[in-house]
Amino acid sequence: MLAIKKILCPVDFSEPSLLGLSYSAELARLFEADIEVIYVLPILPPQPIDPQFSFQVPEYEILLHRDAETRLAALVKEKIPEGIKAVPVVGHGSAGKEIVKRAEETKADLIVISSHGHGGWHHLVMGSVAERVIRHSPCPVFVVREARK
Repeated sequence: MLAIKKILCPVDFSEPSLLGLSYSAELARLFEADIEVIYVLPILPPQPIDPQFSFQVPEYEILLHRDAETRLAALVKEKIPEGIKAVPVVGHGSAGKEIVKRAEETKADLIVISSHGHGGWHHLVMGSVAERVIRHSPCPVFVVREARK
């Protein structure tokens, strides 16, 4: 019997990632599993030092992190049905690397990730977070893609 007790679900607050979250909730219900919902904040590039520039990157990163925690907690509360344990987690760094790292650290049994379906130049230049996760994941990966219209 396949034992799925820990599901990791990356989100970026986009519609496709919300679909992935719905699949995670249903799989968690079916397998009586817990969900960890992760949002990864991108790394901000270093800023040149300018004495007239009062904005500080570390302070801004703290504000971004707090905002992400608030938004993610609200999303989990809104989208995950009662009776399913779901924990929101905010990571920081390269999304693909952080998702794989989190799956390793928590010994996730399954990653449920959405694919935005970008192709062509976007994929060539930016790559695919889902593809990176699939290539390096320590556990099975369930990829959710919106139905074609």
